[in-house]
Amino acid sequence: MDLARGFISVDDHLLEHPQVWTSRMSKTKWGERIPHIQRQSNGTDRWLIGEETLPLVGRGSAGACMADRCLEPERWEDVPKACCVPADRLRAMDADNVGYSALYPTVAGIAGETFGRLEDPGLELACVQAYNDWLLEEWAVASNRFIPQCIVPISSVEATVNEVKRAVGKGHKGVILPAVPSHVNRSAPHINDPLYNSLWQTCQELNVPICFHAGASSRLELPTYEGYTPPLAKAFRNVVRPAGSIPILSNFIVSRILERYPGLKVVFSDTSLGWITYVLETVDYSFDQVRAQQHHGYKLKPSEAFQRQCYVTGWYDNDNLRNACRLPGADNIMWATNFPLSTSTWPASDNVISASFLGVPDGDRHKILWANAATLYGIS
Repeated sequence: MDLARGFISVDDHLLEHPQVWTSRMSKTKWGERIPHIQRQSNGTDRWLIGEETLPLVGRGSAGACMADRCLEPERWEDVPKACCVPADRLRAMDADNVGYSALYPTVAGIAGETFGRLEDPGLELACVQAYNDWLLEEWAVASNRFIPQCIVPISSVEATVNEVKRAVGKGHKGVILPAVPSHVNRSAPHINDPLYNSLWQTCQELNVPICFHAGASSRLELPTYEGYTPPLAKAFRNVVRPAGSIPILSNFIVSRILERYPGLKVVFSDTSLGWITYVLETVDYSFDQVRAQQHHGYKLKPSEAFQRQCYVTGWYDNDNLRNACRLPGADNIMWATNFPLSTSTWPASDNVISASFLGVPDGDRHKILWANAATLYGIS
């Protein structure tokens, strides 16, 4: 890999191996509720987590590493090593000119939401901590090119904050939070509730970003038509999932959270860039109409608050990138390969970048591909 030409990928996923939880959680205490893989009568493998059964890749994908991107591995022995082994992942990064990679989970939820559905807070916390410790012990230790980000329990905000402090203290560089906790756990308060103030304050003080990954709530997406073929269904989900971030982002920048915590950094991952200019222009316009009539007293326009504190990610955008460089601006955009999802640009990210950045000034290119993420995650 040529670091002079490389870039920082801020949205990649790893596939947790079968021993992540079985080797770290007490069999005596948790028994069969420990997340584990079970071979089905038809020869496929499924994850059993509490009372829930999940596909081998959860709500994620290993499609980029498969001979046919429309297919997913159904037995653990068929999982490509680059999805789950640090040394193989580094070789895949080298082949795609990726300097550093910010990691998101798969089985634990594409945004860490899987364990939030567990009704036992103790079991939820044990599963979350096992994942967070594993990520540091097997991935972050293997190379400083992996950027570890912790998941959190959502049974209570106190539990969330305590795990953020513990995990960041051990080395995590970002905090992954389901964007609509109440969609995962019905007892969770709305994300705007003052109960979450301690979380925003903690992340601000620890200087770690809060990361909202698209796809954590299927309720924000139009359900896939059952008559679609599997490849068409996957393509449809790839379209609607990033768009599910529109209400999340819109709510967050109007909520006053950014105004109250001006040092808080927020990442909206797996978003693509086609809609961000539209959202900011629309929210600003609507905001001006309301403010003119009701004098809400905001100090900044929504777009200005976003520009001060938030980031979106692209990975294939062309004209959309140039529009986003105008609003919100290059300071608020980062890049990703989305590896190993079926939508990933791997192993041809250099070609995609060359096409996407035509007409983008060198200074903006450097910010988007390297400097913004390096500053956010403390990379030299």
